Amino acid sequence: MGFAIKKERRYTYKDYLTWPENERWEIIDGVVYNMTPAPKVRHQRIVSRIDYEFTIKLKECLHFVAPTDVVFDEQNVVQPDLFVICDKSKVTEDNIQGTPDLIIEVVSPGTEVKDRREKKDIYERFGVKEYIIVFPEREYVERYCLKENKYGSSEIFNWDEVLNLSTFEIEINLCEIFEKEKEGGQV
Repeated sequence: MGFAIKKERRYTYKDYLTWPENERWEIIDGVVYNMTPAPKVRHQRIVSRIDYEFTIKLKECLHFVAPTDVVFDEQNVVQPDLFVICDKSKVTEDNIQGTPDLIIEVVSPGTEVKDRREKKDIYERFGVKEYIIVFPEREYVERYCLKENKYGSSEIFNWDEVLNLSTFEIEINLCEIFEKEKEGGQV
């Protein structure tokens, strides 16, 4: 099992641009995290299924999957698993400059603490309206919604429930995302 490796020196986006293209890194408050190894197949299937839902149901905004850089500022550059941007002026040829409206992270065993702590903190600080964390191993979803510039307590959704996004009028049947059958044979 791979873990996101943290380096202690402070780095900037300018440093990031000098690193080899075949390596994946994130910078959170100037601290660098190595994003290798690649995610497992189940992780990627979940990302793909959510992205498919966005392709069908989300028409007014753009959605992206990793590895796409989101540059919040010089000391905060991340590659969320999925995210949605409605302000198209934030989209450049090279990256996203600014805050997405919605971010979804699919947890890998080595990224759970970072996703739940460091990433949640910067997403809150930079004003991401809705932050969703998907737990493939435990088959549930945790959601944070920004209210008065703060994330309150998370809402938990089990694999057999429907997730109604708060930022967009989209329903996601989690049994389809987790590729599970409900009683009676429904997927």
